[in-house]
Amino acid sequence: MAHNPEIRKFIQENSSLFWWVKPDEKMGLSINSIVEAVLNYGDEKSVKRLFNLIGIEKVAEIFNQQISRPRSNYHRRTKHFFEVYFERHAQ
Repeated sequence: MAHNPEIRKFIQENSSLFWWVKPDEKMGLSINSIVEAVLNYGDEKSVKRLFNLIGIEKVAEIFNQQISRPRSNYHRRTKHFFEVYFERHAQ
């Protein structure tokens, strides 16, 4: 997926969050993979930057789609935190 320059810069600056991806393949990450990695492994600064880049409503939409599946890659505490957070801030 071709990302805009700001998202590409975000991926470069937060490269360690995408530890499972080969360096030359990181720019091809889907927005869903970016959201999952940042919410699971990012710090407050990277989460806030993600919200600014694609919007809290879009992040919440992606997150809710991901957790509605039978299997989710979110840590239990992370899932609970963002369920509560998005219910309060993204409605």
